Amino acid sequence: MIRLRQVALIAPDLDPVVDELGSAFGLQVCFHDPGVAEFGLRNALLLVGDQFIEVLSPIREGTTAGRLLAKRGGPCGYMVIYEVDDLDARIDQLAAHDVRVIWAGDVPGIRGRHLHPRDVGGAIVSLDQPVPAGSWRWGGPDWSSMSPTPPGCVVDAISGVTLAADDPAAMHERWTALGIAESVRFVRAGVRGEGVDGVDLHVTDRTRVGERVAIGGVDFAFV
Repeated sequence: MIRLRQVALIAPDLDPVVDELGSAFGLQVCFHDPGVAEFGLRNALLLVGDQFIEVLSPIREGTTAGRLLAKRGGPCGYMVIYEVDDLDARIDQLAAHDVRVIWAGDVPGIRGRHLHPRDVGGAIVSLDQPVPAGSWRWGGPDWSSMSPTPPGCVVDAISGVTLAADDPAAMHERWTALGIAESVRFVRAGVRGEGVDGVDLHVTDRTRVGERVAIGGVDFAFV
């Protein structure tokens, strides 16, 4: 099993992007994870059904996220995070394809591995195995007790992401071989270069399918 569980954006200033996501989609912040300070970041997680949109912002110089902001010329998509049920087997498979792990975290309730973006292409990918399945420690202690569609919320799931690539066919082939192409659409990169450029959200009002809004350098589409 592999399932898209979380998409991360990076922005120079966290709060305006979080506010805009809340206003546009009726989403609520469920957690600020102090653990991301390890990477020189602060964050906010917004609940979408039982999935999450994370916004991160650098709090010091010299971070990987800060370098991506400079490379892509401003706020943009950053990470694609999957729930899996067989982390060790998947890491063995990835190692056979020469994919390096750049971060490993084993904490009560979840184990996660961040994959080297140069070995994958397009984004930092994380594979995470929660126990029990369906739980999600990264979302904080209270998200499961929150309403998945609070008053004013117009979306109830993250359906997919759009990844910009210099060679979309080659990147699609690479992600497929690695077993991580689930819920990803590959398109040709523009002037900003490769990266997460879009997020598809399942809209509860089906008359609004096809609407789009740009927030934090990402094109959000109602599907």
